[in-house]
Amino acid sequence: MPRPRARPKRATKRASSTGPIPRGYPTLVPYLAVQDGVAALAFYEKAFGAKVLARETTPDGKLIHGRLRIGSSLLMLSDVFPGAGVAAPTSVGTTTATIHLYSKDVDALWDRAVAAGAKVTMPLENRYWGERYGHLLDPFGHHWSLSMRVRMSPKEKAEKRREAEAAFARGEHPGREPSDVDA
Repeated sequence: MPRPRARPKRATKRASSTGPIPRGYPTLVPYLAVQDGVAALAFYEKAFGAKVLARETTPDGKLIHGRLRIGSSLLMLSDVFPGAGVAAPTSVGTTTATIHLYSKDVDALWDRAVAAGAKVTMPLENRYWGERYGHLLDPFGHHWSLSMRVRMSPKEKAEKRREAEAAFARGEHPGREPSDVDA
């Protein structure tokens, strides 16, 4: 009779005296690859009111690791380094993800981000699902959606939904002009 395989040992609940997840961290933290990480830290501070929690650079000034707090969330980033297996959106011409940011005052946050250099790719407006929502592109190639929940009448929601469905039927994306290109 074959001998049963030994099960691999499982990690203990506490990997160390400080715990497996750092205190104050969520279990999911986006980590962005950028060109010019130090400038990205400054942009996110100016545009989104981020607080820089960590900034580690090489002697020549490239960002090895940056950590920011935006509201109740964390965001990490670094410059792209050879062999890392990641690329900055600006080097490949697009990104495959959008970072969604909720705000208590989305109009003020929107204005702040645009003034800091973010490009509007979908105007900020009330959308049929009951949020004031729009898309921005940051100078480092990352897409951001900014939003806050808003009160809308059922009639307003229905009209916005009809407009969105009509745009999709024309092969367009609601809220964008047919000539808009996601860069």
